[in-house]
Amino acid sequence: MNAQRSTPSSPPFTWRLAMGFVGILIAALTSGLNGRVIDIALADVRAGIGVTYDQASWFTSAYQAAEVVAMMIAPWFAVSFSLRKFALACAGGFMVCGILLPLIPNAQLFLLLRTIQGLFSGALPPLLMTVALRFLPPSIKLYGLGAYALTATFGPNVAPTLAAFWTDDVSWMFMFWQVVPAILISMLFIGWGLPQDPIHLDRFKQIDLFGMLTGCSGMAFLIITITQGGRLDWFESPLFNGLLSSAIVCLTIFLINEWFHPLPLFKLQMLERSNFSYGLMALAVVLVLALAGSALPSNFFGKVEGFRTVQFAPLALTIGLPQLIITPLVAALLSLRWVDCRWLIAFGIALMISASLMGMQITSDWARQNFWTIQLLQAIGLPSIILPLLMSATSVVAPPEGHYASAMFNTVRGFSSIAAGVLVEWFINDREQFHSNVLVNNVANRPWLISTPVSEQASSSIPLLHDGSISNTENIAGFITLLKHQAIVLSLADSYLLMTGFAVLLLLLTVWLPKRVWPPQTRFQPAMTK
Repeated sequence: MNAQRSTPSSPPFTWRLAMGFVGILIAALTSGLNGRVIDIALADVRAGIGVTYDQASWFTSAYQAAEVVAMMIAPWFAVSFSLRKFALACAGGFMVCGILLPLIPNAQLFLLLRTIQGLFSGALPPLLMTVALRFLPPSIKLYGLGAYALTATFGPNVAPTLAAFWTDDVSWMFMFWQVVPAILISMLFIGWGLPQDPIHLDRFKQIDLFGMLTGCSGMAFLIITITQGGRLDWFESPLFNGLLSSAIVCLTIFLINEWFHPLPLFKLQMLERSNFSYGLMALAVVLVLALAGSALPSNFFGKVEGFRTVQFAPLALTIGLPQLIITPLVAALLSLRWVDCRWLIAFGIALMISASLMGMQITSDWARQNFWTIQLLQAIGLPSIILPLLMSATSVVAPPEGHYASAMFNTVRGFSSIAAGVLVEWFINDREQFHSNVLVNNVANRPWLISTPVSEQASSSIPLLHDGSISNTENIAGFITLLKHQAIVLSLADSYLLMTGFAVLLLLLTVWLPKRVWPPQTRFQPAMTK
């Protein structure tokens, strides 16, 4: 009852309110870009402040853990302190941290301030969804959800280009300072455009403090576990096992507490609605596909071709920039009453499967032009999945439940993005090691395949002479490089096969769980009640 009373009614939608929504959108996109850009150029940050690889890895883990923790609790505090004031505070705090971070030479203070910035950053995307669900009228709500979808499709694919620009042409410090103008504009729009709600401090009488402690601790432990797992050698490390056990215990207690609490962070009863539970599961799967779309070509050009980020970053733009056109078109298509969003999801999945099957044909001779078609299919496929998915899931969410949906969706989104990155990286490395061992064993068992009776015919692909001796060090070094490149190429082909499996899983979920929904502007008309 208190939850219902604490959700103010929506004011009429005006241009002023639209500018407030744009302000939240700018802030959310900027926060997402900040994390991704610095993650890509972490080596430059490490060199700039003089820390080791192990120390710098904690910068990423702490920031990502803080982001997802903030996503869990931000909607609750936004209702309590008012959306406008909370958004301004988070945007301002995020900007101040960005200004100060490059000026701090001490690794410990840098880690602390980066963690605080992660909290402010993680609070902004949930507010975007909250504003879209609460303020946008049915006729344009799909376009608002499309704007939210851009945080998953546009930002991550623009980040490599920005990272290359700042590190190659300007200074690593500007990767942090780039947020300042965008956040200033967003704060101006938010402060002028969003209405001021009453502050509901009475909600603190029923605060889910135990849920916050267990849930936030468990999620932080889990993210640190998976992001540090490779460095700690996974289950061979006592620290890894301890963090994982703590995460499981805390999150189990958290979920039990949320089911019974009168004013929870997560309203788990919403999972009984098939469209909503489908949305959460499908979102986790599609984020793996989205991340692989840029990660796999980047691995190829970085490891096989030896390109720097600036040389292959434009390839990611072929996914990112078209989203500004494709996403509104998908929203317009979904606004048509005869369009079943499930069929549009299936269409997007078919494009992703086609892209993955094409990627499986990868060879060491590929160049950028071989990836253009794959990237184009993914550029169309991703918004064709994500936006209908959001439409399907939010169709069963009542306005007073918007902050619950926002907290759950963004927590799944934040965690899944991190887990997808870890999964793809681990899978590539594991398959590379497997193929490397197979190739080495084949060479060792069949040395005649790389031998020549004439020393003049020896090369990097045939480095041995007929008696088994090495022709010269240059040839054997070249052969080792060819062997390594082939192992990488085979691991990427396996990764595209894995993506095909995820796409098929998503298709099965789409066939099984969601029910037909209609556009927001027609959903509640009398004809729809039949």
